[in-house]
Amino acid sequence: MAKARTIGELRESEYRVLSVKDELRKNLVARIRTGEELFPGIVGYEETVLPQIENAILSGQDIILLGERGQAKTRIIRALVGLLDSEVPVIEGCEINCNPYAPTCRSCLIRFEEEGDKTPIAWQPRERRYGEKLATPDITIADLIGEVDPIKVAEGRYLSDEFTIHYGLIPRTNRGIFCINELPDLSERIQVGMFNIMEERDVQIKGYKVQLPLDLFLIASANPEDYTNRGRIITPLKDRFGAQIRTHYPKTLEHEIEIMDAEREPIADVGVNLTMPYFMKETVAEFTNLARKSGDVNQRSGVSVRVSIGNYETISSNAVRRALRLKEKEAVPRVSDMAFFLTSTAGKVELESVEEGREPRIIEDLTKRAVLNTFNNHFSTNEFDAIIRRFDEGLSIDTGDMIPSKELAGWLKDLPELKDAANRLDVKRSVAAQASVVEFVLDGLHLSRKINKDRHEGGYRYRG
Repeated sequence: MAKARTIGELRESEYRVLSVKDELRKNLVARIRTGEELFPGIVGYEETVLPQIENAILSGQDIILLGERGQAKTRIIRALVGLLDSEVPVIEGCEINCNPYAPTCRSCLIRFEEEGDKTPIAWQPRERRYGEKLATPDITIADLIGEVDPIKVAEGRYLSDEFTIHYGLIPRTNRGIFCINELPDLSERIQVGMFNIMEERDVQIKGYKVQLPLDLFLIASANPEDYTNRGRIITPLKDRFGAQIRTHYPKTLEHEIEIMDAEREPIADVGVNLTMPYFMKETVAEFTNLARKSGDVNQRSGVSVRVSIGNYETISSNAVRRALRLKEKEAVPRVSDMAFFLTSTAGKVELESVEEGREPRIIEDLTKRAVLNTFNNHFSTNEFDAIIRRFDEGLSIDTGDMIPSKELAGWLKDLPELKDAANRLDVKRSVAAQASVVEFVLDGLHLSRKINKDRHEGGYRYRG
């Protein structure tokens, strides 16, 4: 069926124009009934955040998402666009997407008086019905709502003429979703200016006796007020949001790992096959988990999932670099690669103390604890008594991020317990993965205080 091109054709097709909130509700209900995924790519919120968002949409409530950095707030907001209709009719050429059945701006009212049902319409895709603004202290009312356009005045129009209005971002997102990121950073006088939009659903342009009724779904994001020192959300504005929903970091290592796997930047076209063993993924996720509980880290600032993703990418890159330099076809990250966590963690975590040189020590300590916790989740030191005796008898093993995989994997033949460990960790045939297991077990025994570890010629030496 051909799309309507005029208001008259639209009426004949019996097309029904819904408000944005009714449209979101309709499509949400349809997806719930069919079992379709509502927010693709959002992990760990299935039983906490997402049900609250669904309730808010069903209730027609505007939403404020409150949470620390790196908790997928912006991603959730942008995913809401998928709940809009694929396209909706608007009066052609209108700056504020006027409803063909009920035009509101002066331009469209005049046009409708002149052309009636022959007024042309256009079809607006859902992607163009989303507006977003990052709140900064220098934002003005003109940016959000509108202002007199001096160019139009210079062209000869009177200041009293509504055609001299230059609409701001919010009116231009009429009949869509508008998001304000980091709402507390918006100055208090601008927040006051949003009262009418939130409650009466209209905007008043200064100097004009004109009110534009807007059809909007408003959503905002914010860090907790106890952390955001730059500003706050004033109570009357907060009161106008129907739902305040608190986000959170992944509650399980499995969720953290799933996010890392999905968000990491792949290293492609380098001629090396990169594999990340699951126990190394666990160690990376455990590092972030420990940082979120550490008294040395400012917990109001939070520890983003970006720390996990960055560390995952760092040890992957170092493994690839090793494989390239040693001319190996396989690249598998090892414990020794985690020495580079400093580069991908520093700057992403805020310490409680600003003492010089303390950050590397804290990151190193968190790394050791992450390795030990992961080791203890898989093994007991009693399983390696035979290896510990060999070390007590004088055995020493050199490791490091530039030791060839074949050299380390060779210890599986001499120490059967290492081979058993590789089998249990589901690492059997890959030489590079076996080398990773050797380092993991040896470092676990060292951190369990069963063997010693010294720096040696750019790497490490484990001994009794």
